[in-house]
Amino acid sequence: MQYRTLGRSGLQVSVVGLGTWQWCGVWGPPLEQKQATDLIARGRELGMNMVDTAECYGDHVSESLLGKALAGQRQDWLVATKFGHVPGSDDPEVDWQPASVRRQLAASLQALNTDYIDIYQFHSGNDEQLDNEELWSMLQSQREAGVIRCLGVSVGNPGNVWQVQRAAELGADVIQVTYNCLQQKAAEAVLPACSEHGLGVINRTPLASGFLGGAYAPGARWPGNDVRSMRRPEKIDEELTKADKILSEAVPGGESRAAWALAWCLSNPAITSVIPGSRTLAQLEDSVRAASLVPVV
Repeated sequence: MQYRTLGRSGLQVSVVGLGTWQWCGVWGPPLEQKQATDLIARGRELGMNMVDTAECYGDHVSESLLGKALAGQRQDWLVATKFGHVPGSDDPEVDWQPASVRRQLAASLQALNTDYIDIYQFHSGNDEQLDNEELWSMLQSQREAGVIRCLGVSVGNPGNVWQVQRAAELGADVIQVTYNCLQQKAAEAVLPACSEHGLGVINRTPLASGFLGGAYAPGARWPGNDVRSMRRPEKIDEELTKADKILSEAVPGGESRAAWALAWCLSNPAITSVIPGSRTLAQLEDSVRAASLVPVV
C-alpha cells in the first residue's frame, strides 16, 4: 500500500480506500454484518486506512455496519461520512440548515459507534446550500471541539469549480468528486483548482459504477432494486462499449482491469485516494493491487 497526504488536512491516507454505498442494498441485497466486518479486517491487513460512507446509504445502514465492523480498531481507520440527505425527510431544504446538520452529525456518531469523525462532508448540495456561513460556523465549532477532524465537500457536478473555490474559503480541506476513464470532466477545472488550493481529493466512482471493472459487457442489465437499472439501456451499452475499448487497448495482458482503472485515476497527481466499493473480499483484494501499479510519489 502507498499513502498520500490528504491536502492541507495533513492526514496520511491509503491511496486505495473503501467505499460503502454498495453495502446498504442499492447494489443487490444489503451486506450481512459478518461480510462488512471481514471486509474491514482484510482491508486493514492490506494497508487500507480510509473508508467512506454516508447517512443516506440506507437509513444509516452502511454507517451502522461500519460502526460494528470497526469495533476495537477505530483508531486504525480514517472514517469519512456525509450530511445533507436525511432519509425520509419531509423538507429537504431544512436538512442543510445548521440545527438539522447538528442532529445529522449526532445520528452519524451514534450509528458509527464513535465520538469523532475524521472527514465530515457536505454531500452533493447546490451552490446556495453550500454558501451558508452559519452552517460552516457550526461545523467549525464542532471541529474545534474535536468531534470533526476535518471538513470536506462532496461535489455533485464534476465541473463545479466554484464549489471547490468556495470550499477552500469556508475552511474545508477535502473535495470528493467523480473521476474515471469514462468520466474525465473533473480534470478540466475541478482537479487543478483542488491542487491550487491545497485540497485533498477523494475520488469516488473510480470504476464508473462497475463499468470499468471488467465484469460486464454490452447487453448487461440489472434488477430494479439496483441503482444502475435507472439508466437508459442504450446509454448502458454505449458506456460499456467505450469501457471495453479503453481497457482492451490499454490494460497489459494478464493484468486486472479494475486495478488498472484505479491506477489510472491515481496517476493524476491531484488524486489522493480512490474509494471503489467492495462487496466481496475478492473485489477488495483486486482493488488493492492498484497501489502496486502506481509509481511512488
